[in-house]
Parts: sequence; structure tokens; C-alpha cells
Amino acid sequence: MNMNASPDDRRRLRGLLVALIVFLPVVFLWGSLTVTIPSGYAGLTFHTFGEGVDPKEAPLTSGFHFKAPWNKVYKYEVRQTEQLESLEVLSSNLLKINMEMTVFTQPVYGKLGYLETERGRNYESAVIRPSMRSVAREVIAKYLPEEFNTTKREQIQIEIQDQLSKKLSANYVQLNDVLIRNIQLPKTLEQAIERKLQQEQESLEYEFRLEKAQKEADRLRIEAAGIRDFEEIISKGLSDKLLKWKGIEATKEISKSNNAKVIIVGGGDAGLPIILGNQ
Repeated sequence: MNMNASPDDRRRLRGLLVALIVFLPVVFLWGSLTVTIPSGYAGLTFHTFGEGVDPKEAPLTSGFHFKAPWNKVYKYEVRQTEQLESLEVLSSNLLKINMEMTVFTQPVYGKLGYLETERGRNYESAVIRPSMRSVAREVIAKYLPEEFNTTKREQIQIEIQDQLSKKLSANYVQLNDVLIRNIQLPKTLEQAIERKLQQEQESLEYEFRLEKAQKEADRLRIEAAGIRDFEEIISKGLSDKLLKWKGIEATKEISKSNNAKVIIVGGGDAGLPIILGNQ
């Protein structure tokens, strides 16, 4: 220190040295004193001089936090994530079925400490994927391959979702949804199913034609019966006198026209009039 400096300069210099002594360690240690948790993540504090991660300790929320410089913070994604698995499973009759299963999961926020201490941060490969494979094989082994093309497909998916949800929940993971797609049955079975469906379609078409022909036959039968009944009614209601009277009435109407004609009354068959004219 310069002995010729004034007392004020010496005081300022001492204050600067004190500030450097106090703040330089803070500047160098700032990265180890603070932690920022990104949005969609939570943090678990690892106590270096304690017992590591305390499962009962509440996770750090997203944002800025202070911590002891000797502790670490593990960041966990707590948003929903997607896991896709291609599976080869056996049906109840031991035929191979290939399919894809997608699950949407996220860790249980309040159980992150237990997930870290009991399963670890690679829980996707350690818990989720093995559970997907085991549950899919267990459920599909109860069904025949052709049942995947029926209404039982939805039932199979629901059963897989229920069992997988229980298994993951026991491992501190929440299951949100399950999708089963791209199911590939053995070629021979697919061809057999197609033939069966084609035969069923042909059978339905044949039944439709028979039903249509039967309805047409019923219609013709009803029509013929109506014609027959009409003829019987007409034949019973007509008599010679009635026909003769109708003939006379018709003759009277014709005689009223302006055309030149000659009417001979009683000159025709059954005594009906005869009309002579140029038209």
C-alpha cells in the first residue's frame, strides 16, 4: 500500500479489498449456489453430506432456486412423454402377431423422490418399456388372432391399459393413454380371414336375392288373386237384361250426335239397335 496516499484513498482501497474478498468467491461459486429448473421440469436435491435424495422432500418447482454449493440437483421432466414399442407376441393358438404400442406417461410429481431412489432417472427403459412388453404378451395370449379384427380389439386395448396402469402406478409413473396400431397377422391367417369374409358377403347377397324373389312372387300372387276376384264379381253381376239396357243407353247417346245415321231398333242380336251411317 502506498504510504504517501491520503487517508481517504487508503480507506477506499481497504473497502475495495474487502469487497473483492467477499464477492469474488460468490462470483466464482455462483453456478454452484443457484440452479434454474426449466418449465415442464422439477428438481430433486442430492444432499452430498446427508443421505442423498430424501424421498419425502418436496421437489423443486420450475424457476430460480438457491442451494448449498456442495449439493446437486437432478432435473426430472414431469410433462407427458411418449414411448413407442414394436412388439412380437403370441396369441392363444401360438401364432405370432406383430404390432406397435404407444403409451403416454408422466412421473407422479409427488413421488419423484421415490422414483429416483427406487427406480432411477432412466425409468423409461427400466420400468415403462419392460412393463409394456410383459402386459402386452400377457393380455394377447388370451385371444385368437382373428379377434383383433372384431369388436374385441377395443376390449383388448382397454384390458392392456388397465393392467399397464396398475403396474406403472406401483412404480410411481402415471399412465395417460395407450394406443395399439399396425397389427400384422400371419399371412396365411389374413388370407383365410379374407376368404371367410368374402364367403359371408356372397352368402348375404344370395339371401338378399332370395328374399327379393320371394317378395316379387308374393306381389304377383296377390295381384293374380285380385284379378281373379274382380272377374268373379263381374261375371256374377252381369246379366243379359243389364247388357241389353246398357246397349240401349249407349245407342241413345250416339243418336244425339250430329253425324248422319240411321238407327234400327231391335234389329241386332238380343234385340239391340243397329246403327247405320257413313261414320
